[in-house]
Amino acid sequence: MNLFPSLTERYTREQLSAREAQRLAEFIAWAPVVFQVSRLMVKFGILDLLRDNADGLTVDQIAQHTKLSVYAVKILTDASLSAGTILVDAETDRFTLSKTGWFLLTDPATRVNIDFNHDVNYRGLFHLEESLVNKRPEGLKTLGTWPTIYEGLAQLPEQVQKSWFGFDHFYSDHSFDEALPVVFASKPKRLMDVGGNTGRFALRCVEYDPQVEVTIVDLPGQIDMMRRNVANKPGADRISSFATNLLEPSNSLPSGEWDAIWMSQFLDCFAEKEIESILRRAAQVMSAHTHLYIMETFWDRQRFEPATLCLTMTSVYFTTMANGNSKMYHSDDLIRLISRAGLEVESIHDGLGQGHTILDVTLKHI
Repeated sequence: MNLFPSLTERYTREQLSAREAQRLAEFIAWAPVVFQVSRLMVKFGILDLLRDNADGLTVDQIAQHTKLSVYAVKILTDASLSAGTILVDAETDRFTLSKTGWFLLTDPATRVNIDFNHDVNYRGLFHLEESLVNKRPEGLKTLGTWPTIYEGLAQLPEQVQKSWFGFDHFYSDHSFDEALPVVFASKPKRLMDVGGNTGRFALRCVEYDPQVEVTIVDLPGQIDMMRRNVANKPGADRISSFATNLLEPSNSLPSGEWDAIWMSQFLDCFAEKEIESILRRAAQVMSAHTHLYIMETFWDRQRFEPATLCLTMTSVYFTTMANGNSKMYHSDDLIRLISRAGLEVESIHDGLGQGHTILDVTLKHI
């Protein structure tokens, strides 16, 4: 198994003493409680208060500021001490913010992940065991009755939809600035954006190059959302759409003389067999000069291990909530599927945005 250096260090040898390992085991056992307590420490503004008061605050002072009862504050602060998000001065009984609490409060990725897990995943994760056994997203029934979450995106409750798109856009948008020069190095004039979602990348493309024309391929519900999102925006007249469900093997991608095909955080929404099928259909509409750019966050190609933690846990979301059969892939797996589809990786661009990689793919040279 190929791993970037930071992962080799952590994943191939024991890191903890016996006592540390025992504590981590208990931390895992109580993880749902730790999550909810920590989320409320943020929501109720307690961590904000501690950040803004360097000398610390007592339970009574926190209760006065937040309008919570002394009992509620004690429940949260006791648990937060054990969770490691706050510290206490044993002589003055004043609480201060720990380094972990500071990251919980201020790190944008952590805040996005908290909202995503609470609003989208939390109730559904109770059904993970069923999902693994039945190969279906059994937790999705806590949100709606769709076969996959993608058919239901336009119908999700407002807060759930906000957190889902907040998660999706955070991890994609931060990579666009670095991805655009890669995609436009070959000066494409016609670009197909497969899984274009709300059209955010398409808008960046027509802004980046005043000549390019973009066709977004996605489910009908997403196409409707995209049209509303791009309406009256600069360059919207150069954005068209093609509605289809690529889970159906008989559904083809639009034909034409494509210079570039873009798939960003798209293939991880499918099982390996489905990915190979989609890639074969992409190959059918590609010519010798077409570049297929696949941007993914591969868990094995992360510079820092916490990013890999986020990705491997996101795989559990795919299992329980999204579709029951996809994941965040190891790059070796996707490269293998690319080859089986009659394509080859011409170059690899690592370290874009929030740990993204772009695979520049072309038809196999014979």
